[in-house]
Parts: sequence; structure tokens; C-alpha cells
Amino acid sequence: MIRLGYADTPLGQVHYAEAGSGPPLVLLHQTPRSWDEFREAIPLLADGRRVIAPDTPGFGASARIPEHSIETYAAGILGLLDALGVDGFDLAGHHTGGVVAAEIAARAPERVRRLVLSSTPYIDEAARKRRASRPAIDAVDERPDGAHLTELWRRRAAFYPEGRPDLLTRFVRDALQVWPDVEHGHAAVSAYRMEERVGLTACPVLCIGASADPYAFPELGPLTERIPHAETAVIEGGGVPLEFQAEEFARLTAAFLART
Repeated sequence: MIRLGYADTPLGQVHYAEAGSGPPLVLLHQTPRSWDEFREAIPLLADGRRVIAPDTPGFGASARIPEHSIETYAAGILGLLDALGVDGFDLAGHHTGGVVAAEIAARAPERVRRLVLSSTPYIDEAARKRRASRPAIDAVDERPDGAHLTELWRRRAAFYPEGRPDLLTRFVRDALQVWPDVEHGHAAVSAYRMEERVGLTACPVLCIGASADPYAFPELGPLTERIPHAETAVIEGGGVPLEFQAEEFARLTAAFLART
């Protein structure tokens, strides 16, 4: 059973989902999502583990924050784990969540036991320059007739499997929770100096790539090369959303955590 709760942190209340018991595993979502991105994966990973999936501060049902940066997100997640009495933990992040996870592993290496980076982009100076001219992914102009909601749906539809409007509905619901600030997470990723931080990761690392992800999959190699002792795995046909590849993500993650 998935339980929901709030914890007080220096950044305000952080909302989280939790299931299972045992060694902690923390799951960090992409933006502008919430813990709901892991709804299918949590039960698959909670056998013998205490799975904690927070809403990143500023997203989902967590408190809004005055500054959006990867460093702020990481501080908020560590504040949540302090409030929950969690010291050492395994950590997995998807897309933006992977970038946040890399920062957490760099700033608190004594607490992160193992790290899974799923569809995580590699951000260096060249990537920051490319992103500076890239059109916004989710930002659309609000219109009196609500047409902006249809536009948001259409922009994301290409990343979702046909015949699964329920998954896209969940994305739109999360995006509307932080409207109109849907691009803050993407901007935080684009500003992050990842090349200065990711090499500080000291624990075993698994980098998972989704072959149909046009944003992160081309960066799987560069990311892995810059992390000492990292290994890779590929989800064939996997894309940007985690939900429809949750079973394979959970299988790869559980196998990695079990043997290291």
C-alpha cells in the first residue's frame, strides 16, 4: 500500500509517497511531474525496501519555493530525509530527478549508498549553450478559451504511447499544479554546472538509457564516461515518461541494488 504524508523542512512542507519497509530507496521524478510518475514502479520496488518518492520542492503538493535550482532541489530532498530520520539510502532519479540525484550524491557522498540515473541528461558548457536557444518544452501562453490546455497536451502527446491518454492526463494534471511555472525545472537543469559535480560521485552508479528518448539517450555515453565506475543499461523502446516502462526500470534498478 502506498501511503502519503508531509514533512516539515527548511524549505517548507514536502509531500511524499512511501511504501514498504527495509533499507530506504528514494525516487526523484522529472519536472513538472510529482511522485505520481513512480506510481507503477513503487510497488515493484517496495519488496524488502522502504521506498520514498517525494514531490520535489516547488512541484506536486510540496511547498512553492522562491528559487528554482538543482542545488535548492537537492537541499530540499535532504531536508525531507533528515525530517524522516533517514541517514543512508539508495537513490534513483529520472530526467530532472537524475540531475538532482547526482547533486545529492556529490554533496552527501557519505549518505548515498548506490545511485541509479534514469534518462539523465549530461549538462556541461556545450549543453548549456544548446539549451539556451532551444524552445520551451511545456510553456504555453494562457488563453481565455482554455486552448493552451490543448496545446500543452499536443506538445507532450508525441512522447506518450498511443492509446494511453490516461498517462498523458496524469502529466497535464501535474503540470497544472505548478502553472504557470512549468519550465522552472527545465531552466534549473539548463543552468546546472553538472560537469563540476558528477565526477564527485563515490558510490556504485547505474545509468539507464531509454532508446526512444530524444533528449537524454544521446547523452548516455558522455554521462557515463564522467562518472567513475559507472555502468549502463538500455530500455529498448523506452521514452521520456517513466510510467509505461516502469516494469523494466524497476527490474533493472532492483537487480542493481541487489548485487552491489
